[in-house]
Amino acid sequence: MSRQHQKSSPPGGSTRSLRVGELIRHAVAEILAQGGVHDPVLESHLVTVPEVRMSPDLKLATIYVMPLGGRDEKLVIDALEHHKRFLRGEIAHRVNLKFAPELRFRIDERFAEAERIDKLLRSPAVQKDLEPNSDQD
Repeated sequence: MSRQHQKSSPPGGSTRSLRVGELIRHAVAEILAQGGVHDPVLESHLVTVPEVRMSPDLKLATIYVMPLGGRDEKLVIDALEHHKRFLRGEIAHRVNLKFAPELRFRIDERFAEAERIDKLLRSPAVQKDLEPNSDQD
């Protein structure tokens, strides 16, 4: 009988999809930082690219972006969607893949979620629960 070894894939996908996602993240961030996309909205906003998630077949890239300060999110997403074809071509030139993935842009909600949790932890109800109880002797 042979033993089957199961490789545990890292959280978020296979090692290859994580590596390709990181390459695409760097490429998109570089394109945006260099002003490679000629769009008034994108030129007037500093856009960060904290994460890119790849589909298992590497044919779809979900690119999470956040405009600095979190303002005009809808305008930034619309501008990126408008220039999706150009960005896909640029990614194809910069990242050596068999197929350039389809691009999908989403706002990164992690910052808002972290702020919400921080606000909850600072609320008076939680602070009251964290105070040492003085009548326990």
